[in-house]
Amino acid sequence: MNFSNTQIHSETFPNIDNVILKPISKQYIKIIIFNKILKFALVFGILIIIKFFIKKEIIQDNYWYLFSIVLLFSVLNFITALLAFKKRKYAIREHDVIYAKGLIVNSITTVPVSRIQHIETSRSWIARKLNLATLNIYTAGESGSDLRIKGLPLRDAMQINDFLSSKVNGNT
Repeated sequence: MNFSNTQIHSETFPNIDNVILKPISKQYIKIIIFNKILKFALVFGILIIIKFFIKKEIIQDNYWYLFSIVLLFSVLNFITALLAFKKRKYAIREHDVIYAKGLIVNSITTVPVSRIQHIETSRSWIARKLNLATLNIYTAGESGSDLRIKGLPLRDAMQINDFLSSKVNGNT
């Protein structure tokens, strides 16, 4: 048996920069906004409860500082989420699925079709109202979803699901 361990030069690697990534649906921004408002309402509700039910002097004296810090954090978090929305993009290729996201920390996830075990679409109640879906792609050897592409138009999610399922099952 002959052993070979030839070096592979980086110039021969496929270039992901040449892939045209497709943005998710613009409707998904409504879900992001709704979720952020819900979370911030909960946080500010807790702050209001603290103001009126905890009468410790140190809390009452510093309440508006705490409120201002939480408000500033909330506004920055909201703006960051809106800007990061534009970075959510995906591509379906013959041998893999690519998903990019993130503003401050940018991540690109590539899942080879050969590693896909199961694919499913899911929809929250608000996604159903906006005709959107999440594509969950599960791979071998992992528990949970390895790749979740949120904010796909339902029709696109179903087409991608059918395409990937046929590739995984060897029908193409």
